[in-house]
Amino acid sequence: MAFLHKSVAGTLAALVLLLLGASAGEEVFLGSIPLSRFGVEGLDGWEEKVFAGRTAYTVVKDSSGEGLLKAHTRGMASGLFKKTSVDLTQTPFLNWTWKVEGFYRDLDEHTRAGDDYPARVYIVFSGGLFFWRTRALNYVWSSAGVKGRDWPNAFTANARMVALRSREDGAGVWYPEKRNIREDFKRYFGEDIKEADAIAIMTDADQSGQEATAWYGDLFMSEK
Repeated sequence: MAFLHKSVAGTLAALVLLLLGASAGEEVFLGSIPLSRFGVEGLDGWEEKVFAGRTAYTVVKDSSGEGLLKAHTRGMASGLFKKTSVDLTQTPFLNWTWKVEGFYRDLDEHTRAGDDYPARVYIVFSGGLFFWRTRALNYVWSSAGVKGRDWPNAFTANARMVALRSREDGAGVWYPEKRNIREDFKRYFGEDIKEADAIAIMTDADQSGQEATAWYGDLFMSEK
């Protein structure tokens, strides 16, 4: 298994091999479609990649009985990913909700030593046989940055970090997100792309050795 990680650009090649291993008949979703329904499917369809110890991912229920994904790390880094082919001409919007328990201290997120986030959601675009062209949008909850800012990943220019939330949003509060993936790809990579190939979630603290807890609601694509 492989997953876009912060370590080295070579992991992009490993991810492409994973994506190319998907069956030719794998479904291309049209219309408004779910990527995850944690309360119904649990973690079915999700795979884990461990980098530096295992972040604990568990499906839990909130007070209303809604299924959520809870992630907890203490100096560990592993992620969950799902291979799924999404037609961005039909459903360009990614939707989800999330919250965090707290933030990391004294990090420079523009450096390798500070590349930790209490919550992040990735969208991965395969370069096909040209593995070096595999790229990713990383929507992060920043501990040190300013909401709305973006910057290159500290390990590879093929990944763009976008701070959707920061300390100013506060901990313990649910926030909904809606991003036009096709437009974001144009903005950050300068190209029009029609398909996304994988989605991933990660709560990590291997660089800083600190502790974080986050919750993720269901993810789905929509036409608008």
